[in-house]
Amino acid sequence: MTAASRLGVGVIGAGRVGPVLAAALAGAGHALTGITPGSDRDRVEVMLPGVPVLDADEVVRRSELVVIAVPHDELPRLVAGLADVGAWQVGQLVLHTDPAAGLDVLAPAAARGAIPLAVHPAIAFTGSTLDLRQLVGAYAAVTAPAAVLPIAQALAVELGCEPVVVADADRAAYGEAIATATQFASSIVQQSAALLSEAQVPAPGRFLSALVHSTVDRALVAAGRGSEPDEELL
Repeated sequence: MTAASRLGVGVIGAGRVGPVLAAALAGAGHALTGITPGSDRDRVEVMLPGVPVLDADEVVRRSELVVIAVPHDELPRLVAGLADVGAWQVGQLVLHTDPAAGLDVLAPAAARGAIPLAVHPAIAFTGSTLDLRQLVGAYAAVTAPAAVLPIAQALAVELGCEPVVVADADRAAYGEAIATATQFASSIVQQSAALLSEAQVPAPGRFLSALVHSTVDRALVAAGRGSEPDEELL
């Protein structure tokens, strides 16, 4: 985007994702109009000093781009509720970050003239400034109507990510892939760390770190070749 296309950005969702994306977009030159309240206001203030904390309808009223970063189960009700009170505006960009949801969930906003986008950066968010470094060079799944796909791709680039277009019909499969990778990896590492603790191995997390990283790297290389990873890992 050019300097002339800088946007007023509001964020709905003050968990691990919303404040990080807000900080990244502010770093790209966009103006932050507000963020909704969260359970950890001190953390949000560190990430976004001076940004107004507002109700969701006021965030929408003030913003040209609304980023919605809320849990999957809350997203449909939130979008529809804001439509019911007439919050969405014609020509306003509405972007959700849910990996599993497509554009249909934004239909109540689109029916009132808003432009639906979905951008999911494929990183494990911590909710801290460390995530800003993780975003750089990460991939982001981008879904949007063809006419505005370049806008969604440009926003992903401004977050620091490399955009990868995921068709709306494939969004559920993409979300399942992300959930499988994150949940399985976390479960296996925790199980392995517990077994190492039973074996009296000190600092099991640090002990596993290099092994896990090298194993994952080899599995990713094999996946890129379309082959099975080697059974022998050591």
